[in-house]
Amino acid sequence: MNTKIRNFGPCKIESPAAYEYYTADESKVVFKTVFETEESWKEYIGEGAEFFEQAGPRKKIYFDPKEVTAGIVTCGGLCPGINDVIRGIVMELNYRYGVKRILGFPYGYQGLVKKFDHKPIELNPENVAHIGRDGGTILASSRGNQNPSDMVDRLSLYGVKMLFCIGGDGTLRGAKEIVSEIDRRGEEISVIGVPKTIDNDINYVQKTFGFSTAFSKAMEAVECAHVEAKGAPNGIGVVKLMGRHSGFIAVNAALASQNVNYCLIPEVDFDLKGKGSFLDVLKNRILTREHAVIIVAEGAGQKFFGKTEERDASGNLKLGDIGVYLKNSIQDFFKAEKIEVNVKYIDPSYIIRSIPANPEDSIFCGFLAQNAVHAAMAGKTDLVIGIWNNVFTHLPIDIAIQERKVLQPTKSTLWRTLLASTGQPAHMVAE
Repeated sequence: MNTKIRNFGPCKIESPAAYEYYTADESKVVFKTVFETEESWKEYIGEGAEFFEQAGPRKKIYFDPKEVTAGIVTCGGLCPGINDVIRGIVMELNYRYGVKRILGFPYGYQGLVKKFDHKPIELNPENVAHIGRDGGTILASSRGNQNPSDMVDRLSLYGVKMLFCIGGDGTLRGAKEIVSEIDRRGEEISVIGVPKTIDNDINYVQKTFGFSTAFSKAMEAVECAHVEAKGAPNGIGVVKLMGRHSGFIAVNAALASQNVNYCLIPEVDFDLKGKGSFLDVLKNRILTREHAVIIVAEGAGQKFFGKTEERDASGNLKLGDIGVYLKNSIQDFFKAEKIEVNVKYIDPSYIIRSIPANPEDSIFCGFLAQNAVHAAMAGKTDLVIGIWNNVFTHLPIDIAIQERKVLQPTKSTLWRTLLASTGQPAHMVAE
C-alpha cells in the first residue's frame, strides 16, 4: 500500500499560524496497532511497517497566504456537520494564515462549471460564524460527475490555489479527476478531500463526520418503534436506516438503543423463508415475547430484488427498498401462519441527514477542517484528511476510493457485541 503524500515542492515560507508546536513531516501513524506477540511486532517493524503521514500544521509552508485564493465545494447527499467543516476551513484560513479570499462554489461540482452559471460566494468569518446551528450546507449540493477540464478552467479563472472537496466516495472520485487534470496542465492547485458520509464507509478512515449524529438521531426512531411494538398485541417495529454497503449506522443505533432484537445489515446474508431463516426466528420470538424491534440497513437483502445495472446520479447501483419489502414480507408471512401482528414501519432517512451536527461531531468537524487547511498550505495535494487509531492522517485519495469500508462480521468486535445485545442468531440462513 503506497501511502506517500504528494507535495508540490519544498516548503520555504515561515508559517504565520503561530502555533506553539508543529507536526514534523517525518511524523507517521502506524497502520497496525495490535500484535499478539512481541516477535510479531518486531517482525512487522523489520519488514517495513505501513504508516500514514500524520496531519497537522507545518512550521514552514509552500503557499504564500497573501497570494492564495481558496475554494470550497460540498457535494453529494446532505450530512450533519457540513456547515461546521465550512466554518472551520474559513476560520483557519482567515485567522491563522491570513488568507482573505475564500470562495464557496454552490451546488457541488456544478458550481465549478461555467454553463450552470452558479456564482461563487465570498466566505468570511462574519458570514460563517453561526452556520453550524443549521443543518445541510450553506453552499447547497448536487450529485453527478462534471467534466474535469471545465472544472479546472473555472478554478484557474478565479485564481484558486487550493480546493477543499467535502463529500463521500463519489466526491473523492471527482476530486481525483480534478487532480489528474491539474497535473496534465502542469498547474499547482492543492486538492484536499474532507470525507463526508454518515455511512462511515470510507476506506482506511476510522470515522467520518456526521456518523455520530446520524446514529444518535436514528436511535430516536428506534425507540419510537419499540414503544409502538410494546403498545399493540404482537407488535413489530421495523426501522430502515441508511447504509448502502455498510451496517455501521444500523449496528451502532442498535447498540445504543438496547431495545433492538434483530439488526439486518449488508455484510451478513439472511433468508426470509425456511427453517432457521429470519421469519422463522421472528415467529418464535412473537409466540414467546409478543413483540419485536427490527433495524434493517438500506443495502441489506438486495438479493431479493435480482440483478440491476441501473445507477443513480452519483454512479451507485440503485437499491431495492428493503424496508417496504421486509414490512410486506412480515405481514404476508404471519397472515399465512394465521397469527395476527401489528407492524409499524419507520423510515427516518431524510430527518437524519438534514439535522445539525451534535456536539461531538461538531468538534470533530473542526479538527478535520483545520487539518485540511494545514495540508493545503504546506503544498500537499491529492489527499483526504482521515483519522486512524485516533490520530489525524493524510491519506492518498487513491487509497480512500480503492474500496468501501465494511463491517467484518467474522473479525469484528462490534458485530460480536451486537449479537450479544440483540440475542439474534449469528446466521439466519435457511437450513
